[in-house]
Amino acid sequence: EGAGSVTTVVFDKTGTLTRGKPEVTDIALFNGYSEKDVLFYAASIERNSEHPLAEAVVSKAFEHNIMLKEPENFVAIPGQGIEGRIGGKNILLGNPGLMREKDVAFSAIEKNISGFAGQGKTPMILAIDKMIAGVIAVADTLKPDAAKVVNRLKIMGLEIIMITGDNKITAESVARQVGIDRVLAEVLPADKAAEIKRLQNEGKRVAMVGDGINDAVALAQSDVGIAIGSGTDVALEASDITLIGNDLAGVPKAIELSRKTVRTIRWNLFWAFIYNIIGIPIAAGILYPVFGSMGLLNPMIASGAMAFSSVFVVSNSLRLRNAKLSD
Repeated sequence: EGAGSVTTVVFDKTGTLTRGKPEVTDIALFNGYSEKDVLFYAASIERNSEHPLAEAVVSKAFEHNIMLKEPENFVAIPGQGIEGRIGGKNILLGNPGLMREKDVAFSAIEKNISGFAGQGKTPMILAIDKMIAGVIAVADTLKPDAAKVVNRLKIMGLEIIMITGDNKITAESVARQVGIDRVLAEVLPADKAAEIKRLQNEGKRVAMVGDGINDAVALAQSDVGIAIGSGTDVALEASDITLIGNDLAGVPKAIELSRKTVRTIRWNLFWAFIYNIIGIPIAAGILYPVFGSMGLLNPMIASGAMAFSSVFVVSNSLRLRNAKLSD
């Protein structure tokens, strides 16, 4: 019922609109560090992280047969990156926000960062002892049906929004590829629910579509939480609707089925009321003064008519089993 009244659909990016399996596409080197050096330090500091971007970096290091070290003082900073120590060196790996917070100068590489971001890639800055060593660009492939699903939802009259922790340039590049006009970028995991709440305060009925542990609170906050079946257990638990597998086509289908169901319920109520509004007075003899005995309703006919009313409502509802939903 809630899905049928939704006005706005908010998609998480990573793992929802994209496959959730990013790959390292480019590595820019600085201050004399080699590609092997950058991959060694980046993958070593990321080896204990479960983030998809971390998996991409570690996988790239393994492709180059690089032996990794166990990081010390490992700290994951939500929405910014990671810090720790490798071989006595202080390592930072993350976005520009992390570099600013740790007083690492990166103005010389801003062109590289914006260039990667403009291509829809996520730039990860590696700093060793507060010196920039490299920028690792990671890209995630869009799901093949993402653009089609977004277009279908637009045809249904829904507002579509993408929410992500990525920087604005990267986020807008990805959004353009799938046809999404409004983007909420650089949103920390803890702030996603607040963004959903803000949309609700604007009078919108919000459906949130996500798959990760970072989406759980936002899924719970939304009017209708829709979890991708391949997502985390926490996300599945927090959602109202779980899509089987990894298919986004279930989002418009769920909303369309909800609309058809509510429409059927309303029709059933309408016909049930009309049927009784007409039938009960006739059974009570309201037509007798005009038509005499011809205006009386035989009890057998009345009971049969009542049974037919119930059969009509049930049959009308059963039509939903064969309802045609758009692909």
